Amino acid sequence: MHISKKLAEAQKLEKPAFSFEFFPPKTAQGVQNLYDRMDRMHDLGPSFIDVTWGAGGSQSELTCEMVNVAQTVYGLETCMHLTCTDMETEKVDGALDAAYKAGCTNILALRGDPPRDKEKWQAVEGGFRYALDLVKYIKAKYGDHFDIGVAGYPEGCDDEQNPELLMSHLKQKVDAGGTFIVTQMFYDVDNFLVWVDKCRANGITVPIVPGIMPIQTHAAFLRRAKGMNCHIPQDWIDALEPIKNDDAAVREVGKGLVAGMCRRIIDHGVMALHFYTMNLAQSTKMVLEELGLISREGTPTKKSLPWRQSLGLSRREEDVRPVFWKNRHKSYVARTQDWDEFPNGRWGDSRSPAFGELDAYNIGLKGTNEQNIKLWGRPESLQDIADVFIRFLRGDLKSLPWSEIPVTEEASPIIGNLLDLNRRGLLTITSQPSVNGVESSDPVHGWGPSGGYVYQKAYLELLISPALLTQLIERIDSNQSMTFYAVDKAGDLRTNAPSDGPNAVTWGVFPGKEIVQPTIVETISFIAWKDEAFRLGTDWANCHPAGSPSRQLIEGIMSNWYLINIVDNDFHSAHGIFSLFDGLEVKNLDGPLEWSKPAVDGHPPKGIAELNGTHKTTDSRVYQEILN
Repeated sequence: MHISKKLAEAQKLEKPAFSFEFFPPKTAQGVQNLYDRMDRMHDLGPSFIDVTWGAGGSQSELTCEMVNVAQTVYGLETCMHLTCTDMETEKVDGALDAAYKAGCTNILALRGDPPRDKEKWQAVEGGFRYALDLVKYIKAKYGDHFDIGVAGYPEGCDDEQNPELLMSHLKQKVDAGGTFIVTQMFYDVDNFLVWVDKCRANGITVPIVPGIMPIQTHAAFLRRAKGMNCHIPQDWIDALEPIKNDDAAVREVGKGLVAGMCRRIIDHGVMALHFYTMNLAQSTKMVLEELGLISREGTPTKKSLPWRQSLGLSRREEDVRPVFWKNRHKSYVARTQDWDEFPNGRWGDSRSPAFGELDAYNIGLKGTNEQNIKLWGRPESLQDIADVFIRFLRGDLKSLPWSEIPVTEEASPIIGNLLDLNRRGLLTITSQPSVNGVESSDPVHGWGPSGGYVYQKAYLELLISPALLTQLIERIDSNQSMTFYAVDKAGDLRTNAPSDGPNAVTWGVFPGKEIVQPTIVETISFIAWKDEAFRLGTDWANCHPAGSPSRQLIEGIMSNWYLINIVDNDFHSAHGIFSLFDGLEVKNLDGPLEWSKPAVDGHPPKGIAELNGTHKTTDSRVYQEILN
């Protein structure tokens, strides 16, 4: 979505929009840390983010990569900076093409600073001299595809201090196709408000977004203000100078000063704030809290769907996904990135999607062996492993090998049931409670347009000992509302599903729309998830030395236990799915595990066979051929 439209909507509703700027880090670990931070800051609800242009070689490539990841993986509306510095037309074309293919529809067109080894800015041969030239070029080549932002300078810029000339240049950039203005950082709010009024008097009507630099430390505050030639009001100097050696006090006082400036901007009718985060979260978050734009727990973005939507080029209309990747959003995006089309309105032919290989980025277990051992310990018994799952459910751990996100409030109605299962050696991976007609505005379960109602079936996925599987399947078969899939690492698939097709487990009813069914269970995608789930467990085992008790234990579970998912198709039933497990438990959690495989109706599984007309066993390699 174009930023100018988001800003116009914020102006119309008189509800301030805020946005964040990030820049390309210099190290691989810095990039990963920033991605994790961007992921967390998504839930603060920014209208957009922007990524600065890393001039030259690998840094410019990193900007393009970050834009692609932010749009496609994290679902963040992203604006890519693009400068004229050291950029021939061919390089500009490459950057714009990369932005286009990433689904990015917003560009901030800048002249840019001179390279570090040059005192004055110079255009390269075959390049652009002014931002105005870049705006005209983008507009001519891409029409209205890109919303084009331009820079504004309330306090002048390095090589031009004449305010009338700068205003004339700004008007030319807007007239050439600029659709919004982002200003340089400032602290003199009086000067900024006068400048805004002058812009309007000169016929500049596009949205103006003030650049806000939160205060991290006193030294950094002075350094950045000096570097940008920002005027610092005397009362700010008087407030910060006495505490300049106390970073915590500087952040606290700085929070109040910056928030006060933002309030005056908003009161003047400017409903947008753009934060120069310096790739950090805390100071920006403190200002937003002080302004009441987020709570201390964060203000989650209103969800269009129950899962985070990708904003990749061909994924904006995607509205159906399998529930299995509920806690591994990045992995699902990575494994489906090469699809030509994405499900819209229905899952479609379940045999057509080809899921990507397991060695792609973002699919395997994250972290080093040492980090993961520190996180999950060195389990030597099933009790130790169950304790890891229990700590996760209690919020003491932020992740599991199968979940890259902490437990959410959605699990609250069933958290006691999940804890009980894990205490009995039944290792729960994914779940959702039943929901019967909750308003779409509900802060926990709600999603979709206003005025609607959402529903979901109870869903449970877990790793189960083969010694308990037969008894559990018998109980499922005796309950007409329950369907299941169970599979082991070798591919022994068992199910009572009436077909290979999708079974909707989440849906919504909204005014003026067809019923939306965004989350499903079906065979082909479950087999693809099976490979990933057992791969993640194997990765966990491999964190430990070969031959160690921990490695042997986890490998044994991965090689012998079953991954089972169960759907209670009666969405009125709150806890019926958990009654299936009454009295089921793994004996002797502290002792050695038995690795015997279960028989079905007294016979070991083989091939594809209907059993009692109720459920079947299948070699999942039949489906694997379809996947490949």
